Amino acid sequence: MLGQMMHRPLSIIEILRFAAEIHKTAEIVSVRTEGDMHRYTYPDAYARVGQLANALQDMGIKQGDRVATLAWNGYRHFELYYAVSGMGAVCHTINPRLSAEQMVYIIQHAEDRVIFVDITFVPVIAAIRDQLPSDLKIIVMTNADHMPESDLPLGCYEDLLAPRSVNFDWPELPEDTAAGLCYTSGTTGNPKGALYSHRSTVLHAYSVVVGVGAMLSEGARVLPVVPLFHVNAWGLPYTAPMVGASLIFPGGALDGASLFKLMDAEKVSSAWGVPT
Repeated sequence: MLGQMMHRPLSIIEILRFAAEIHKTAEIVSVRTEGDMHRYTYPDAYARVGQLANALQDMGIKQGDRVATLAWNGYRHFELYYAVSGMGAVCHTINPRLSAEQMVYIIQHAEDRVIFVDITFVPVIAAIRDQLPSDLKIIVMTNADHMPESDLPLGCYEDLLAPRSVNFDWPELPEDTAAGLCYTSGTTGNPKGALYSHRSTVLHAYSVVVGVGAMLSEGARVLPVVPLFHVNAWGLPYTAPMVGASLIFPGGALDGASLFKLMDAEKVSSAWGVPT
């Protein structure tokens, strides 16, 4: 005999949809690579995620396609987490500390269709561009005023979003659909890809919330020092909106003095990172 409760697949985009409806005042604060600060709310983020998903769809990204990121912790990276996975594609976060040879290998192995890069990492991609697929699209995560000079054919993130609707028809995906892709950095031989599903990601977020209690709750102000390119930043991009905590993203300013200044200014209640 089966139960009669409604069945709904676990889906990453539902976390942000819930936050936009219920936790309207919690913030996402980011130190930007442009040198300034940016802050907005979960409803703002959800609207831009819809624009980004529409932009990706217009670029020809389909369910199952891999979309790479090479970026620090910030609101645009957060948007990619949700837009890419929410539309059924796979968000492939790349560790910028990998060697050039390893980056080339994993971009080729993952068969990435497009890569989104922070300004900081444009020279990194320029140095290996000749070894990457010729049809790989490169989008710089900034606005038109801060686009770097380059011989590469670069797209601008904000220009990509600007003309698109905030409304996107999010598909109801099987919960075992692949959502995220991370490659190992401490194994022998070439890096190995690990695929996360919507189900595994949502269940992990639930378990973290239950496990840490008050540190992740409505009104908390959470600083993920752990990178978004490292095991989904321990699930913080999902757990914080799930409970209504604010996210404080440090960008590339990861030295002790910068982190302390950010913690003090933004009244951070907990910071998450390895001891070193």
